[in-house]
Amino acid sequence: MNLHLVVPGSVADPAAPTGGSVYDRRVAVALAEQGWSVREHRVAGGWPRSDDAARAGLADVLAGLPAGSLALIDGIVASAAPAQLAAHAGRLRLVALVHMLFGADADDLRAAERTALSTVDAVVTTSGWSRARLVADYALPRDRIHVVPPGVDPAPVATGSPSGANLLCVAVVAPHKGHDVLVAALARLGGLAWRCVCVGATHRDPDFAARVRGEAWVNGIAERLTFAGPATGPALAARYAAADLLVLPSRGETYGMVVAEALARGIPVLASDVGGVPEALGGVPGRAPGLLVPPDDPDALAGALRRWLTDPVLRGGLRESARARRAAQTGWAEAARVLSRALTGLPSTAGAGR
Repeated sequence: MNLHLVVPGSVADPAAPTGGSVYDRRVAVALAEQGWSVREHRVAGGWPRSDDAARAGLADVLAGLPAGSLALIDGIVASAAPAQLAAHAGRLRLVALVHMLFGADADDLRAAERTALSTVDAVVTTSGWSRARLVADYALPRDRIHVVPPGVDPAPVATGSPSGANLLCVAVVAPHKGHDVLVAALARLGGLAWRCVCVGATHRDPDFAARVRGEAWVNGIAERLTFAGPATGPALAARYAAADLLVLPSRGETYGMVVAEALARGIPVLASDVGGVPEALGGVPGRAPGLLVPPDDPDALAGALRRWLTDPVLRGGLRESARARRAAQTGWAEAARVLSRALTGLPSTAGAGR
């Protein structure tokens, strides 16, 4: 089977790693290992806030594909280019790979996303939560939406420290990830011992990043809070290996790949109860490998952090549950098999699925 994978030009930018980029690249490799012929097409531009040149680049890529070709298009590109998709909807088999959904603060992008996702033959997304949202918000037929959760690589178990004081946040420093909530929560922890490392790019929203740093200084916690910038590969693995607890204070998450990455190392998670995060966290009732708190609530986040830092029985139980969850995780090969079944189930005639 032949597949054309259309991705943003930033997919391999080490200064701006994202969960979506990791997903795109890993499933491409895994599909190739399972017999697919995958050709990657990178489309330059500041997606999803694309300009005419970026959209023209996408149009050129699609126009160059033979009739009947199967094209899997990263949602950050597809959702911003409904007209370009519509121009080829009857000629190509188009599938949108949706990593994130635009919120109410981006109504123009939501309108484009609604049109684009109604145009394609199928949608692949990463969580049951996002599929439910697409059905409810955009009235997309449920049977055209396929859930393919990310895989995760096996990793050594992080040993953890007795005190649990080493906190880690892995996320781009931007409002939707809630670093301001994290700083406000940490400032409430009084005389407790802790250190927190934030791994993630700071250039996406430099004003927000500067404000968060300023709040850390004002609250007297800047010396214990490190903004380390982006990291991948061994550098990121080293950050996980040194961590006791992953903290993810997001205001929204379609899935939360860093949750799975932490659990692959047996590291418990403290996260906002949003989107697909509960799916990524997993676990059985009463034995979840982490704690969930309401989003945008510094008091709730501070309370959970205080429990973690002061209750060794709680820490031990969460670590045990995280290691049990680690054993149940699946890799990228399984993600590719699920995606392969979805793609091979599409009608062979272009446009037949709409």
